[in-house]
Amino acid sequence: MDFSNMTQLLEEKKYLKLKDELKDGQSFDIAEFIDSLDEKQALLAFRLLPKGVAADVFSYLSIDRQAEISDLVNEKELADILSDLYFDDKVDLLEEMPANVIKKILKHTSDVERKLINQFLMYPDDSAGSLMTIEFVDLKKEMTVSDALDRIRRHAPNRETIYTCYVMDEARHLEGTISLKDLVLLDVDTKISEVMQVEPIFVKTHDHQEYIADVFKNYDLIAAPVVDNEQRLDGIITVDDIVDVMEKEATEDFHRMAPIEPFDDSYLDTSVLVLAKKRIGWLLVLMISATLTGLILSKYELALESVVALTFFIPMLMDTGGNAGSQASTLVIRSITLGEVKFKDIFRVISKELGVSLIVGLALSAVNFLRIWLIQGYDLAIALTVTTTLFFTVLMSKVIGGILPILADKVKLDPAIMASPLITTIVDTFSLLIYFSVARVFLKI
Repeated sequence: MDFSNMTQLLEEKKYLKLKDELKDGQSFDIAEFIDSLDEKQALLAFRLLPKGVAADVFSYLSIDRQAEISDLVNEKELADILSDLYFDDKVDLLEEMPANVIKKILKHTSDVERKLINQFLMYPDDSAGSLMTIEFVDLKKEMTVSDALDRIRRHAPNRETIYTCYVMDEARHLEGTISLKDLVLLDVDTKISEVMQVEPIFVKTHDHQEYIADVFKNYDLIAAPVVDNEQRLDGIITVDDIVDVMEKEATEDFHRMAPIEPFDDSYLDTSVLVLAKKRIGWLLVLMISATLTGLILSKYELALESVVALTFFIPMLMDTGGNAGSQASTLVIRSITLGEVKFKDIFRVISKELGVSLIVGLALSAVNFLRIWLIQGYDLAIALTVTTTLFFTVLMSKVIGGILPILADKVKLDPAIMASPLITTIVDTFSLLIYFSVARVFLKI
């Protein structure tokens, strides 16, 4: 969509032309355009949308813009928007709105719907219950394919997805699933009980969203049924919601790897104070832990004074160790996230990282030995001290970087917290201890 052209049409008050432009656009693109306008222009552009399109566009708008429009439109307009919203979008809307807007929205919901909304809001934020929608096609196993197709035709306009249908008994127990593709291809007199999948993949209402994302990925699902502890079907989760979950979880991992306490709002929409609060905790922890390196240096102050050249190589050793550890931790964290590495694989990870570190350590040490001894002209003893330290530092760093995320996952911590900054701090401490231990051997200090 050409945002600049549409903005120009809006400013020139060519509303009929703008209406034609909006009519043919994708809902997401239209929402992006409306989000880019000021409050008055946004409301005007939104009112130009056809009734059937407005609700879909509304679901893609930013929370702030949704609140503005909900507050500014009249009662009838709001009722029309809400009536066309899918149930899960309606619940998401109420979770984020200010109290005055919530009150206005609830005026246009039935008692039954209000009760359902309250029930959905009781589920934990990261659970299947908070993600699911109640708008799905349910069938009975006694139905024929013809009956099922008739039911789908009647209910399809009000359902979020019809590609998978769910077979329930009278008590709403999930008995099976069947795809629309299968229904279309089967003989119309075939019984649903004869062709349905009797052991469908499902999740439970209190399952964590990360687990649900894994289920969708592993089984290539576009929708999954959500059941309670008694196997009653409460709703379904669709793939569009899971994509949002994956984005959210990836963002959280990026934050923790920084390390920053996760936050939900976008960077530009988050206040300076909130950003500072999210960062300062980990910075304090890392700063205090980094004082260990200072204590080690002070302990070996006399050694540094006697062989000043040792000081020049400390940054290189610490940086190389930190980088080596970060490489290992990043790969292992990703493997844990993808389900490729479990706690039982810890010795395989150690073995692999030892192999990698031997090759990398020898290569880096050889290059540094030639640089320090032949090019820079330092004593052989200093060259041996630095390169030996470098070798063992790389060895240690990669092993630590490989096993710490696994241990974190084992004790139910996010492996992402064992990323670059924390690994670097730990490695810095041990690399200095190795450095001065090796110096005692080669330099007799």
